[in-house]
Amino acid sequence: MATLFEGFTLCGLVQTQSASDSAIQGIELDGDSDHAVVTDSTRAVTLYKVSDQKPLGSWTVKQGQLLTCPAVFNFQTNEYVVVSDNKVSADVWRVHSAPGGEPVVLFQRGAVRLLDSLLSAPQQPIEDILSEEEKEVIRWSTNIVAEKQHFVLFTTEQKGEHFLYVQRLNPNTLQKYRLEREDSRAPPLSFSASLRDKHINLLYLYPNGCVYQSVVAVQGPVGLEGVQALPRSLRLRLPVGEGELGAASAVALDEAHVAVVGMPHPSARTGKDFLCIWNTNFQTLQADKEMVGRICGQVGILRIVWCYLGKLFVPHGKALSVIPYECQKSSLASALGKLRHPGIAVSKSSVAIPSWNTLLHGDQPQGPTKIVDSRKSVLTVVHLQPFQTGPVEEVRREVEALVSRGDAQDLQLSVGRLACQLVARSQVETAFYAPGALARLVKTQCLCHSMCPDLLLLALEHKDYFLCQLCLQLFPDIPEVVTCACLKTFIGNEVLQTPYSDNLLVPHLKDLNAPQVILFLQYLQFIYLKYSQDVYTQTPVLRSPTMTQIIDWVCLLLDAHFTVLVMAPDAKGLLSNLQSFVKSQVKLFSELGKIEGSLQELHKMKPSKDISQYSIEVIELF
Repeated sequence: MATLFEGFTLCGLVQTQSASDSAIQGIELDGDSDHAVVTDSTRAVTLYKVSDQKPLGSWTVKQGQLLTCPAVFNFQTNEYVVVSDNKVSADVWRVHSAPGGEPVVLFQRGAVRLLDSLLSAPQQPIEDILSEEEKEVIRWSTNIVAEKQHFVLFTTEQKGEHFLYVQRLNPNTLQKYRLEREDSRAPPLSFSASLRDKHINLLYLYPNGCVYQSVVAVQGPVGLEGVQALPRSLRLRLPVGEGELGAASAVALDEAHVAVVGMPHPSARTGKDFLCIWNTNFQTLQADKEMVGRICGQVGILRIVWCYLGKLFVPHGKALSVIPYECQKSSLASALGKLRHPGIAVSKSSVAIPSWNTLLHGDQPQGPTKIVDSRKSVLTVVHLQPFQTGPVEEVRREVEALVSRGDAQDLQLSVGRLACQLVARSQVETAFYAPGALARLVKTQCLCHSMCPDLLLLALEHKDYFLCQLCLQLFPDIPEVVTCACLKTFIGNEVLQTPYSDNLLVPHLKDLNAPQVILFLQYLQFIYLKYSQDVYTQTPVLRSPTMTQIIDWVCLLLDAHFTVLVMAPDAKGLLSNLQSFVKSQVKLFSELGKIEGSLQELHKMKPSKDISQYSIEVIELF
């Protein structure tokens, strides 16, 4: 059995000019299992907290530079590593890092170096493993740490042939394997590798829907010369219809389940892409989810899905989605959906017993089959008429009753649907608007923007600023365009604390006119001066932006409107004040820097043992 749970949007994607390019170079984890490091296709790296979809930091390279491989986390130094404009000593293909191992650098011609050794001698000569004359190029790579050994795996393509290289570190050995060809001579669409039972399992998908697996022993023979044949076994044959798969990717979830994204659903019409989980033991579809928008993959590599700690990361359309999943031990009955689970009651009066023909070939049973889930959500039990036709006050009372008697799991299922229903009714019936009921649903914290995307816009339309601020406080996934829509209507300590991505926010900030920008900068200057002078007397119950958040917003506004502000007469005084303020801050930090060394020495000093109940100690700073 396998389940795909309700997903959420981690971040928006920067749209690329070419339909064949991806907005994502790579997604990696760092030392915190709830953090994801996302590298876009151009200049930015952003660190997100996955559980609340909040960006924790963002870095960009200078104008004119490009990030040419995904950022990774160095687990030994707790630092992030990224390469810009390809070069170190030679053209870099990828930097790989994994817990328990030192980061390694794979060069485009196949050489491998440990990061520390490369940084200590950045001009060292780099050998060519792949022949440039033979036009052998890398298509995919990864690394695995197992049994105190570090492996770098990469596949290459040369004149229609495909090869797997396994580079062992300490001791350094390199083995080369030839992949079997398909009859159509089509190249693989994707590769993924995993470690299981002291074996490296390579999974690869072809356009005809065949998913193969090859196994390389971790403790296998080393030092074999020449090219070895790599045996393979067919793990799954996907139903691709009349054509072939275009952009698709497969990744192993466990020994019996494979996730595939970018393929059509067996029973849906063409033109739609799905994320599916298949059972490879019984060749059955276990779970599926439609992915709206164009599936987009990693630049230069055939990869459009990442799998980390029970979550699938899929870039599609304008969003990067995170979809939790769960795989359970499989049996024939569970794989075919015939296993009864605790909490699921089957109506005896309406169940037709399936024959073996039905189980094995999918023939329809003669009688109707009905499965009833006894764990009904609250909304299915509650009478729906008050929400559909009742007055505002009655709707508020019904919502209050629903929230007070529902448990957490029930609310998670019903709050989103109820909010969407109330918002849809408000859009159709202009005289109906239930602010109290909507605010109560938001306060449950079982709702987010992606579950009911029209809610915040509806509150703005009705100038319901209390509900707007409530959504800004509690929704972790508000798009940047909606944040700017709020800025055009009201300014508040909530807008400044809304999570955002620099690259996605700046284009929408440019939609603000000059008076709005000047007013916003004046507000930012005011609250910065207020909080910097009154830090210790702020009311603790109020949500106040940090100094860093205020400065970040000032920088974003200046980046988006610098030319307009320089030309606007009304902005000269403000810009002059900001310049004077920045100069004073730089001077202050410069003076603090001068005594930094002395202050550090104070921490190292050991207190005197002859200190009585009262004493005065004089310390001279030079």
